[in-house]
Amino acid sequence: MNPPALYPPLEPNRSGRLAVDEIHTLYWEECGNPDGVPVIFLHGGPGGGLSPTHRQFFDPAFYRIVLFDQRGAGKSTPLGEYRNNTTQLLIQDIEQIREMLGIDKWLVFGGSWGSTLSLAYGQAHPERCTGFVLRGIFLCTPAEIDWFLNGVKWFYPEEHARLIAPLPEAERSNVLQAYAKLLFCDDPEVFTAAARNWGRYEGSCLHLLPQADVTDHFGSVEVGLGIGRLEAHYFLHDSFLTDDQLIRNVDKIRHLPAVIVQGRYDVVCPPLSAYRLHQAWPEAAFHMIPDAGHSAFEPGISKSLVAATDQFKTDGRFA
Repeated sequence: MNPPALYPPLEPNRSGRLAVDEIHTLYWEECGNPDGVPVIFLHGGPGGGLSPTHRQFFDPAFYRIVLFDQRGAGKSTPLGEYRNNTTQLLIQDIEQIREMLGIDKWLVFGGSWGSTLSLAYGQAHPERCTGFVLRGIFLCTPAEIDWFLNGVKWFYPEEHARLIAPLPEAERSNVLQAYAKLLFCDDPEVFTAAARNWGRYEGSCLHLLPQADVTDHFGSVEVGLGIGRLEAHYFLHDSFLTDDQLIRNVDKIRHLPAVIVQGRYDVVCPPLSAYRLHQAWPEAAFHMIPDAGHSAFEPGISKSLVAATDQFKTDGRFA
Protein backbone atom coordinates (compact mmCIF):
# COMPACT_ATOMS: atom_id res chain seq x y z
CA MET A 1 0.00 0.00 0.00
CA ASN A 2 1.42 3.37 -1.03
CA PRO A 3 1.74 6.20 1.50
CA PRO A 4 -1.07 8.76 0.99
CA ALA A 5 1.42 11.58 0.34
CA LEU A 6 2.46 10.17 -3.01
CA TYR A 7 1.07 11.22 -6.35
CA PRO A 8 -1.13 8.62 -8.11
CA PRO A 9 0.49 5.78 -10.06
CA LEU A 10 1.53 6.60 -13.61
CA GLU A 11 3.03 4.85 -16.61
CA PRO A 12 6.06 5.97 -18.62
CA ASN A 13 5.53 8.13 -21.69
CA ARG A 14 8.47 6.31 -23.23
CA SER A 15 11.25 3.97 -22.21
CA GLY A 16 14.24 2.38 -23.80
CA ARG A 17 17.56 0.63 -23.45
CA LEU A 18 20.94 2.33 -23.74
CA ALA A 19 24.14 0.36 -24.33
CA VAL A 20 26.86 2.20 -22.44
CA ASP A 21 29.73 -0.22 -23.10
CA GLU A 22 30.41 -3.75 -24.34
CA ILE A 23 28.98 -5.23 -21.13
CA HIS A 24 26.22 -2.99 -19.78
CA THR A 25 22.86 -1.97 -21.23
CA LEU A 26 20.73 0.38 -19.13
CA TYR A 27 16.96 0.54 -18.85
CA TRP A 28 15.56 4.09 -18.73
CA GLU A 29 12.11 5.65 -18.70
CA GLU A 30 10.49 9.07 -18.84
CA CYS A 31 7.20 9.98 -17.15
CA GLY A 32 5.05 13.03 -16.51
CA ASN A 33 5.07 16.23 -18.55
CA PRO A 34 7.36 15.96 -21.62
CA ASP A 35 7.74 19.76 -21.54
CA GLY A 36 8.04 19.97 -17.75
CA VAL A 37 10.91 20.75 -15.42
CA PRO A 38 13.40 17.85 -15.64
CA VAL A 39 14.19 15.72 -12.59
CA ILE A 40 16.43 12.65 -12.41
CA PHE A 41 15.67 9.90 -9.88
CA LEU A 42 18.68 7.93 -8.59
CA HIS A 43 17.80 4.67 -6.85
CA GLY A 44 19.51 3.08 -3.90
CA GLY A 45 21.70 0.07 -3.39
CA PRO A 46 24.04 0.07 -5.22
CA GLY A 47 22.03 -2.41 -7.25
CA GLY A 48 18.59 -1.66 -5.79
CA GLY A 49 16.82 -0.90 -9.06
CA LEU A 50 13.59 0.96 -9.75
CA SER A 51 10.05 0.47 -8.51
CA PRO A 52 6.99 1.95 -10.27
CA THR A 53 6.29 3.77 -7.00
CA HIS A 54 9.46 5.82 -7.45
CA ARG A 55 7.65 7.79 -10.15
CA GLN A 56 5.16 9.07 -7.60
CA PHE A 57 7.32 11.53 -5.66
CA PHE A 58 6.78 14.13 -8.38
CA ASP A 59 3.80 16.10 -9.73
CA PRO A 60 3.45 14.58 -13.22
CA ALA A 61 1.79 17.74 -14.54
CA PHE A 62 4.87 19.79 -13.63
CA TYR A 63 7.88 17.50 -13.87
CA ARG A 64 9.58 15.67 -16.70
CA ILE A 65 10.55 12.63 -14.62
CA VAL A 66 13.56 10.58 -15.74
CA LEU A 67 14.42 7.29 -14.05
CA PHE A 68 16.90 4.55 -14.91
CA ASP A 69 18.28 1.31 -13.53
CA GLN A 70 21.98 1.71 -12.80
CA ARG A 71 24.57 -0.76 -14.08
CA GLY A 72 23.80 -4.28 -12.88
CA ALA A 73 20.44 -3.32 -11.34
CA GLY A 74 16.74 -3.88 -12.08
CA LYS A 75 15.98 -4.17 -15.78
CA SER A 76 19.50 -3.19 -16.80
CA THR A 77 21.62 -6.07 -18.01
CA PRO A 78 23.49 -8.12 -16.97
CA LEU A 79 21.88 -8.23 -13.51
CA GLY A 80 24.42 -8.12 -10.69
CA GLU A 81 27.34 -7.41 -13.05
CA TYR A 82 30.17 -5.76 -11.15
CA ARG A 83 32.73 -5.50 -13.96
CA ASN A 84 32.95 -1.99 -15.45
CA ASN A 85 30.89 -0.76 -12.53
CA THR A 86 32.23 2.27 -10.64
CA THR A 87 30.87 5.54 -9.31
CA GLN A 88 32.70 7.43 -12.04
CA LEU A 89 31.10 5.26 -14.74
CA LEU A 90 27.65 5.77 -13.20
CA ILE A 91 28.24 9.53 -13.34
CA GLN A 92 29.13 9.17 -17.01
CA ASP A 93 25.92 7.19 -17.55
CA ILE A 94 23.84 9.97 -16.00
CA GLU A 95 25.45 12.46 -18.33
CA GLN A 96 24.90 10.20 -21.33
CA ILE A 97 21.20 9.90 -20.48
CA ARG A 98 20.92 13.67 -20.00
CA GLU A 99 22.52 14.34 -23.37
CA MET A 100 20.45 11.65 -25.09
CA LEU A 101 17.24 13.28 -23.82
CA GLY A 102 18.39 16.80 -24.71
CA ILE A 103 18.18 18.09 -21.12
CA ASP A 104 20.34 21.05 -20.11
CA LYS A 105 20.04 20.69 -16.32
CA TRP A 106 17.80 18.94 -13.83
CA LEU A 107 16.74 18.53 -10.22
CA VAL A 108 18.60 15.57 -8.69
CA PHE A 109 16.63 13.27 -6.35
CA GLY A 110 18.26 10.34 -4.58
CA GLY A 111 18.03 8.30 -1.39
CA SER A 112 20.43 6.00 0.43
CA TRP A 113 23.07 5.04 -2.17
CA GLY A 114 21.11 7.37 -4.43
CA SER A 115 22.11 10.22 -2.10
CA THR A 116 25.75 9.16 -2.44
CA LEU A 117 25.51 9.15 -6.21
CA SER A 118 23.55 12.42 -6.23
CA LEU A 119 26.30 14.16 -4.29
CA ALA A 120 29.07 12.63 -6.37
CA TYR A 121 27.30 13.55 -9.62
CA GLY A 122 26.49 17.07 -8.44
CA GLN A 123 30.05 17.71 -7.33
CA ALA A 124 31.32 16.49 -10.70
CA HIS A 125 28.74 18.44 -12.73
CA PRO A 126 27.29 21.28 -10.63
CA GLU A 127 26.42 23.21 -13.77
CA ARG A 128 23.93 20.48 -14.71
CA CYS A 129 22.00 20.57 -11.41
CA THR A 130 19.18 22.88 -10.33
CA GLY A 131 19.01 21.46 -6.80
CA PHE A 132 18.92 18.29 -4.72
CA VAL A 133 16.42 16.23 -2.74
CA LEU A 134 18.42 13.78 -0.61
CA ARG A 135 17.10 11.06 1.72
CA GLY A 136 18.73 8.57 4.10
CA ILE A 137 22.22 9.95 3.66
CA PHE A 138 25.07 7.53 2.97
CA LEU A 139 28.57 9.01 2.61
CA CYS A 140 30.25 5.61 2.17
CA THR A 141 32.82 6.09 4.89
CA PRO A 142 34.49 3.03 6.46
CA ALA A 143 32.52 3.66 9.66
CA GLU A 144 29.19 3.49 7.80
CA ILE A 145 30.17 0.29 6.02
CA ASP A 146 31.28 -1.28 9.28
CA TRP A 147 28.01 -0.24 10.91
CA PHE A 148 25.94 -1.88 8.18
CA LEU A 149 27.84 -5.15 8.32
CA ASN A 150 28.43 -5.31 12.07
CA GLY A 151 26.72 -2.57 14.07
CA VAL A 152 23.20 -3.42 12.91
CA LYS A 153 23.36 -6.53 15.10
CA TRP A 154 22.77 -4.31 18.14
CA PHE A 155 19.25 -3.68 16.81
CA TYR A 156 18.60 -6.77 14.66
CA PRO A 157 20.67 -9.55 16.26
CA GLU A 158 18.54 -12.33 14.78
CA GLU A 159 18.89 -10.96 11.24
CA HIS A 160 22.63 -10.44 11.65
CA ALA A 161 22.96 -14.01 12.95
CA ARG A 162 21.15 -15.20 9.83
CA LEU A 163 23.50 -13.14 7.64
CA ILE A 164 26.67 -14.68 9.07
CA ALA A 165 25.30 -18.21 9.51
CA PRO A 166 26.67 -19.46 6.14
CA LEU A 167 30.16 -18.18 6.94
CA PRO A 168 32.86 -20.34 8.54
CA GLU A 169 33.44 -19.35 12.16
CA ALA A 170 37.00 -18.28 11.38
CA GLU A 171 35.80 -15.80 8.72
CA ARG A 172 33.02 -14.07 10.66
CA SER A 173 35.35 -11.36 11.94
CA ASN A 174 35.42 -9.88 8.42
CA VAL A 175 31.93 -10.24 6.99
CA LEU A 176 32.68 -8.25 3.84
CA GLN A 177 35.68 -10.32 2.78
CA ALA A 178 33.93 -13.56 3.67
CA TYR A 179 30.87 -12.65 1.64
CA ALA A 180 33.04 -11.50 -1.25
CA LYS A 181 34.32 -15.06 -1.60
CA LEU A 182 30.75 -16.29 -1.99
CA LEU A 183 29.32 -13.44 -4.04
CA PHE A 184 32.11 -13.32 -6.62
CA CYS A 185 32.71 -17.04 -7.07
CA ASP A 186 31.91 -18.79 -10.36
CA ASP A 187 29.15 -21.05 -9.01
CA PRO A 188 25.71 -19.46 -9.65
CA GLU A 189 24.11 -21.55 -6.93
CA VAL A 190 26.59 -20.26 -4.35
CA PHE A 191 26.62 -16.57 -5.34
CA THR A 192 22.84 -16.45 -5.80
CA ALA A 193 22.21 -17.88 -2.32
CA ALA A 194 24.70 -15.44 -0.79
CA ALA A 195 23.18 -12.48 -2.65
CA ARG A 196 19.65 -13.38 -1.56
CA ASN A 197 20.80 -13.69 2.05
CA TRP A 198 22.49 -10.27 1.85
CA GLY A 199 19.37 -8.73 0.29
CA ARG A 200 17.10 -10.19 2.95
CA TYR A 201 19.37 -8.81 5.68
CA GLU A 202 19.02 -5.28 4.28
CA GLY A 203 15.29 -5.62 3.62
CA SER A 204 14.63 -6.67 7.21
CA CYS A 205 16.06 -3.38 8.52
CA LEU A 206 14.50 -0.79 6.21
CA HIS A 207 11.39 0.19 8.17
CA LEU A 208 10.77 1.41 11.68
CA LEU A 209 8.36 -1.54 11.97
CA PRO A 210 9.77 -4.36 9.82
CA GLN A 211 7.55 -5.55 6.99
CA ALA A 212 7.72 -9.20 6.00
CA ASP A 213 6.77 -8.55 2.37
CA VAL A 214 9.64 -6.06 2.00
CA THR A 215 12.08 -8.53 3.56
CA ASP A 216 10.95 -11.24 1.15
CA HIS A 217 11.17 -8.87 -1.82
CA PHE A 218 14.74 -7.92 -1.00
CA GLY A 219 15.58 -11.59 -0.57
CA SER A 220 14.31 -12.47 -4.06
CA VAL A 221 16.73 -13.38 -6.83
CA GLU A 222 15.83 -10.26 -8.83
CA VAL A 223 16.65 -7.85 -6.02
CA GLY A 224 19.20 -9.88 -4.10
CA LEU A 225 21.58 -10.35 -7.02
CA GLY A 226 21.77 -6.63 -7.69
CA ILE A 227 21.90 -5.55 -4.04
CA GLY A 228 24.18 -8.28 -2.74
CA ARG A 229 26.83 -8.35 -5.41
CA LEU A 230 26.99 -4.62 -6.11
CA GLU A 231 26.90 -3.42 -2.52
CA ALA A 232 29.76 -5.75 -1.66
CA HIS A 233 31.65 -4.65 -4.78
CA TYR A 234 31.27 -0.96 -3.95
CA PHE A 235 32.01 -1.45 -0.25
CA LEU A 236 35.23 -3.30 -1.08
CA HIS A 237 36.32 -0.24 -3.07
CA ASP A 238 35.00 2.49 -0.73
CA SER A 239 32.50 3.31 -3.48
CA PHE A 240 35.44 4.50 -5.61
CA LEU A 241 35.59 7.70 -3.55
CA THR A 242 38.50 9.25 -1.70
CA ASP A 243 38.45 9.78 2.06
CA ASP A 244 35.34 11.77 3.04
CA GLN A 245 35.17 13.10 -0.51
CA LEU A 246 31.49 14.00 -0.44
CA ILE A 247 31.87 16.21 2.64
CA ARG A 248 35.13 17.78 1.50
CA ASN A 249 33.63 18.80 -1.85
CA VAL A 250 30.31 20.21 -0.60
CA ASP A 251 31.46 23.73 -1.50
CA LYS A 252 31.06 22.80 -5.17
CA ILE A 253 27.28 22.58 -4.72
CA ARG A 254 26.54 24.78 -1.68
CA HIS A 255 25.17 27.52 -3.93
CA LEU A 256 22.36 25.20 -5.06
CA PRO A 257 19.10 24.62 -3.14
CA ALA A 258 18.82 21.32 -1.31
CA VAL A 259 16.75 19.43 1.23
CA ILE A 260 17.98 16.57 3.40
CA VAL A 261 15.35 14.14 4.73
CA GLN A 262 16.40 11.61 7.36
CA GLY A 263 14.61 9.03 9.48
CA ARG A 264 15.48 9.38 13.15
CA TYR A 265 15.57 5.57 13.58
CA ASP A 266 17.27 4.74 10.31
CA VAL A 267 19.34 1.65 11.11
CA VAL A 268 20.71 1.17 7.58
CA CYS A 269 22.07 4.72 7.22
CA PRO A 270 22.15 6.21 10.74
CA PRO A 271 21.38 9.92 11.22
CA LEU A 272 24.95 10.98 11.99
CA SER A 273 25.78 11.05 8.28
CA ALA A 274 22.85 13.33 7.49
CA TYR A 275 23.82 15.54 10.41
CA ARG A 276 27.42 15.76 9.18
CA LEU A 277 26.22 16.68 5.70
CA HIS A 278 23.99 19.42 7.09
CA GLN A 279 26.84 20.76 9.23
CA ALA A 280 28.93 21.06 6.09
CA TRP A 281 25.97 22.44 4.11
CA PRO A 282 23.98 24.62 6.54
CA GLU A 283 22.09 26.29 3.69
CA ALA A 284 20.33 23.00 2.94
CA ALA A 285 16.95 22.44 4.58
CA PHE A 286 17.16 19.58 7.07
CA HIS A 287 14.19 17.44 8.12
CA MET A 288 14.66 14.73 10.75
CA ILE A 289 11.55 12.54 10.66
CA PRO A 290 10.88 11.49 14.27
CA ASP A 291 8.95 8.27 13.60
CA ALA A 292 10.74 6.73 10.64
CA GLY A 293 13.42 4.25 9.68
CA HIS A 294 15.26 4.14 6.37
CA SER A 295 12.69 3.51 3.67
CA ALA A 296 11.50 6.29 1.38
CA PHE A 297 8.02 4.84 1.84
CA GLU A 298 7.82 5.48 5.57
CA PRO A 299 4.79 7.84 5.77
CA GLY A 300 6.67 10.78 7.29
CA ILE A 301 9.56 10.47 4.85
CA SER A 302 7.29 10.20 1.79
CA LYS A 303 5.36 13.26 2.95
CA SER A 304 8.55 15.27 3.40
CA LEU A 305 9.98 14.21 0.03
CA VAL A 306 6.81 15.13 -1.85
CA ALA A 307 6.64 18.43 0.04
CA ALA A 308 10.18 19.15 -1.13
CA THR A 309 9.46 18.50 -4.79
CA ASP A 310 6.25 20.55 -4.48
CA GLN A 311 8.10 23.43 -2.83
CA PHE A 312 10.62 23.44 -5.66
CA LYS A 313 7.70 23.91 -8.10
CA THR A 314 6.73 27.24 -6.57
CA ASP A 315 9.98 29.06 -6.00
CA GLY A 316 12.87 26.80 -6.92
CA ARG A 317 13.87 26.60 -3.27
CA PHE A 318 13.31 24.24 -0.35
CA ALA A 319 11.78 25.05 3.01
